[in-house]
Amino acid sequence: MAKPESRDVPPEIVAELRSVCLGLPEAYEEEAWAGTRWSIRKKNFAHVVSIAEGWPPAYARAARTDGPAVVLTFRSSGEELDVLTSAGHPFFRPPWAPNIVGMLLDPDAVDWGEVTELVTDSYCLLAPTKLRDQVSRPAPE
Repeated sequence: MAKPESRDVPPEIVAELRSVCLGLPEAYEEEAWAGTRWSIRKKNFAHVVSIAEGWPPAYARAARTDGPAVVLTFRSSGEELDVLTSAGHPFFRPPWAPNIVGMLLDPDAVDWGEVTELVTDSYCLLAPTKLRDQVSRPAPE
C-alpha cells in the first residue's frame, strides 16, 4: 500500500513534543520510517506517527483505527504499565515490545501535562543513571 500524503503529524504536536523531549539531557530527534522519534543513546523513548488510510498498518492495527489519527508511543514499566494498558481509550498496547504503550492524541485536546510526565518517565527508563539524575520529576504521591 502506498503511503498516503496525509501521513504527516500536525506540526503543532511535533513542536510540543520536541519542546518536552529535547529538554531532556542528551536527547535527540530524528525522522523515523514513519513520523518522528526522540531517543537517548540510540534508544527510542517517544515516537509520534500519523495514521491515515490504514497506514502504517502495524500502528493502525494496534490502535484499532484506519485514521485519521495521531499516535504517540513511549516506554513504561511496572504498575504504571499495567494501569495504562488496562485503562482503555486513549491508551493501547502495541504488540512489538513488552514495555511500549500507545496513546491516541486528539490534536484539539492533548493534555500536555500528562504527555510530558509519560514521555519523561519513558526517557528515565532508558537513560543512564547519570542523565536520569539530572531530570527533575515530581515526587510520587
